[in-house]
Amino acid sequence: MSEACPVPDCAPDRCATPAVCPLNRVRAGTTVVVKQLTASPDMNRRLREMGFGEEQRVKVLSLANNLLCQVCNSRLGLSDRLAETILVQPLSPSAPVRLAA
Repeated sequence: MSEACPVPDCAPDRCATPAVCPLNRVRAGTTVVVKQLTASPDMNRRLREMGFGEEQRVKVLSLANNLLCQVCNSRLGLSDRLAETILVQPLSPSAPVRLAA
């Protein structure tokens, strides 16, 4: 049996591996690190342009109709379907700070 997802409130059957979870399964107020983008190549490129690159910190602000998050000092809204293609890990306390360029 696999380990439980480390992201709070994540449904274990929705996680690709025990270490990552889709962004749309993260509780509001949680800061996570992007680990993998699983959308189409064009959409992955667009997500990276918006700041959702691998190892980038993202704070989930709201899970209302769409997912509202803070990335690169900007607030962005994502559909639930698109947020599901962004696999994240919870931020570890010893992780180095990554500053936006």
